[in-house]
Amino acid sequence: MFRYRSADPTRTYYVYNAAWAFLAALSFTLSAVYYVRDAGLNPLQMVLVGTTLELACFLFEIPTGLVADLYSRRLSLVIGFVLIGAGFLLQALVPAFLAILGAQVLWGVGFTFTSGADQAWITDEIGPDRANRVFVRAQQFQLVGTIAGTVAAGALGLIGLSLPMVVSGAGMILLALVLNAVMPERNFHRTPPEERDTFRQMADTFRSGLDAARRRPVVRTLVVISLIAGLASEAFDRLWSVKLLTFDFPAVFGTSDPAVWFTALALAGTLLSLCASLLLNRFSAERLQVAHPTRILATLAGLDVLGMFLFGFAGHLWLAVAALWLRQIADTVTSPIHAAWLNRHVDSRSRATVLSMVSQANAIGQVAGGPPLGALGRTSLRGALLASGLIWLPIPALYVRLRRPGVVSGNKTAVDAG
Repeated sequence: MFRYRSADPTRTYYVYNAAWAFLAALSFTLSAVYYVRDAGLNPLQMVLVGTTLELACFLFEIPTGLVADLYSRRLSLVIGFVLIGAGFLLQALVPAFLAILGAQVLWGVGFTFTSGADQAWITDEIGPDRANRVFVRAQQFQLVGTIAGTVAAGALGLIGLSLPMVVSGAGMILLALVLNAVMPERNFHRTPPEERDTFRQMADTFRSGLDAARRRPVVRTLVVISLIAGLASEAFDRLWSVKLLTFDFPAVFGTSDPAVWFTALALAGTLLSLCASLLLNRFSAERLQVAHPTRILATLAGLDVLGMFLFGFAGHLWLAVAALWLRQIADTVTSPIHAAWLNRHVDSRSRATVLSMVSQANAIGQVAGGPPLGALGRTSLRGALLASGLIWLPIPALYVRLRRPGVVSGNKTAVDAG
């Protein structure tokens, strides 16, 4: 049995990641079905749930980060998981729109307490050199936890759609108590004022990003792509489940319960995305490693658009499912290619500014684009889904514009010259 705060940091980090992934999958796998079936949310309310969550995360990221920097990484994680657990319990036990909005604020604020605190903690405890290897290994524990949580959600969902969220919420609070008891914090030092994230630094980052976007066409294009993706994705990511629930699911093993089908579709989509990623790395590795993989990024963005339109027009369950899988595969494959390309070609002096600006642009897009499309979804669900696809449509063309070599730096390049 662990002595008080004497657990091995690396093992604690692995178990923590597996537990977090398990509990998150347990809550999220059937949450959309719960919102529609038990809480009776309409398309606008579904989108407002997501917008409230995004806004809470955006507004509280800085002040909650100060807890981890000034007082304790462990304390920040404990507070965060208690709030996340409380949010999950609230929305599970009170299936009403206002309660669910309040739950998003609770768990969104809770997430900002955990965001970055866990990585900062393990880096403090074992050092940055060892931490890089631990981060890679932790992803494997997260995958195992996600798969186990998805299966568990499907099993518990057969009893009641709210039950997985209740178990998850209670589990989050229990996780907080366990971390408080066993997580060592021997090497924590308060972050100097000049290194802390503050609202002033966020404003400076935004201004620096705007300045970089004005001077460098590559940065401007990346920010625009992120903004467009945010505008389009919030409504689509909330409304696809509403449309899927309009279809009649065939009976499998004597049941057509949506809990079983959403669980099976989530697992199948994850496996297909993994297979697509492995195949692409095996047969097209040289294309993924080229200096400027903008053609493949444009192709994947085009598949995203195709998936959105196919899903919007789909009048048959399996066509809709295939469209969702197509989009999931495209997103899964795009993420590491885009991240590697961006980090490889962004000048080190401006990397943090550019990455922050791209992230902020996406968040602003989600908050701004979700409610109007959600309002459209109240009168025409298909119209809202297709509008998301139309908004996404310029992204492939923007990637094509970046096909010529160029880097985000202070020097004039072929792209900058264009």
